[in-house]
Amino acid sequence: MIKLGDYNTLTIIRRADQGLYLEGDEQSGDILLPNRYVPEDAKIGQDLEVFIYLDQDERLIATTEHPLAKVGEFAWMECAWVNEYGAFMKWGLMKDLFCPFREQKQRMEKGKSYFVYVMEDEQTHRLMATAKVERYQKKTGYERSLDFAEVLLRYLYENDGFCELGDKSPAEDIASRFGVSKKIYKKAIGDLYRRRLITITENGIHLV
Repeated sequence: MIKLGDYNTLTIIRRADQGLYLEGDEQSGDILLPNRYVPEDAKIGQDLEVFIYLDQDERLIATTEHPLAKVGEFAWMECAWVNEYGAFMKWGLMKDLFCPFREQKQRMEKGKSYFVYVMEDEQTHRLMATAKVERYQKKTGYERSLDFAEVLLRYLYENDGFCELGDKSPAEDIASRFGVSKKIYKKAIGDLYRRRLITITENGIHLV
């Protein structure tokens, strides 16, 4: 069965002007891998690991690119643009990932980054992002703090090594920026500090 929003290993069955067709299942039919993603040594009968998502016409499409996250995973994504329906997030693929207004904690703004969860909409079966991540975080507080420590570390790398939110910052500001509780945030800071990856000052936290 083809897994939408995930990696699938599929067999090349034929060539076409627009690319290679990979063998799908009865429900999906054969799936196109466009020419720009075709490896130079690709041959008929060869198995390829590809990521499956929907193109602009809502058809299944394959790519050898790797998005920031697949369905069921969290990632920090930048908002590429906004329209009257919601925001579109940069997630590493040609087609941006949609985050409707109902799934935003605050109105997203172009150029800003947000912590989101990738999911398949139950009604439309389209891939989408949600910033309301709490309902998908089912791990223990300790496990979540370890996971978030890596998210925070990545944020620092992508933002000149600095975050103005410290362990004394308001819980609302922390939840708005990162979608986690103040308790989880403080535990993550403590973990990075013990690993000597950050320093803590009165104006925020800094990468070492």
